[in-house]
Amino acid sequence: MRKRVVVVASGETERRSLPHLFGHLEGADIMDVRVPPRNLPLTPDMAERLIKASWFSSQHQPPHKFVVLVDVDHGVPESVLNPFKEKLPSRITMVNADLLYAFAQHHLEAWYFADSAGLRRYLGRSLGSVDASLPDQIENPKLHLKHLLGDRIYTARVSQEIAQSLDADTITQRSPSFNGFHQAVLNGAPVAD
Repeated sequence: MRKRVVVVASGETERRSLPHLFGHLEGADIMDVRVPPRNLPLTPDMAERLIKASWFSSQHQPPHKFVVLVDVDHGVPESVLNPFKEKLPSRITMVNADLLYAFAQHHLEAWYFADSAGLRRYLGRSLGSVDASLPDQIENPKLHLKHLLGDRIYTARVSQEIAQSLDADTITQRSPSFNGFHQAVLNGAPVAD
């Protein structure tokens, strides 16, 4: 049986892109990606509200699990995840679903560089000096991507188009943080420290 998964993430880019990255992978369906309204930050309080709203609005086919995905930016993964891990479990006891955590190191856009061939095809150009062999170590991948887009403005819709053109299996093999997220969605494996 495929697991029904709801991802709680930080913004519209994730909401539009993540279902496409997981579209062909076996074992789980991302049934929804919940994000804070009005570009509010993803905090433990906001994650609690999003999880409860999703749970109580889908009682006829509730999710099997929730995966909270946070951007690490320039922080340390555990220090960014700890407030969520410390606060959420006791606040959502009425939700009868697994709760897992994952992170994007530095941003979701770093994952796109992991499929360098797919990203080059989408862009129709070289990736320049970015070392796509170590996507999780790219400083400010969103800025690199914006520069590579040239005159095109990077929007959530463009991110969705990029995600549609990439291979999630390749990204899983080359990005440890995407692999951790992938494992949380599919299997429920703990987040790597």
